[in-house]
Amino acid sequence: MWNVITTELFDQWFDEQSDELQEDVLAAMHILSIKEPMLGRPLVDTLNGSRYPNMKELRIQHHGDPIRAFFAFDPNRNAIVLCAGNKIGKKQKLFYAEMINTADEKFKIHLENLER
Repeated sequence: MWNVITTELFDQWFDEQSDELQEDVLAAMHILSIKEPMLGRPLVDTLNGSRYPNMKELRIQHHGDPIRAFFAFDPNRNAIVLCAGNKIGKKQKLFYAEMINTADEKFKIHLENLER
């Protein structure tokens, strides 16, 4: 079983969500902790355009809304959930460009902190 950890940015987003959405996100994160890197579609997909080849998205459906949580596996066998958002009402390419950029930056910081 892998540890699933989160960033402060993800925690802030999570705290702003409804109880129902929080339950859906936690359920997906629990499955991630059990299935580890072997988890694939439809719950997890690899992201194109990231600086990190192991950057992935956790695909959560909540009342028809496509919620995406961006994560990667670190060298210590943790899945770190970096950021999340709702794709509804956003242009897909712009949504992914912004979220991947944010996830890459947060993962870079996380890796630098591991080296200390």
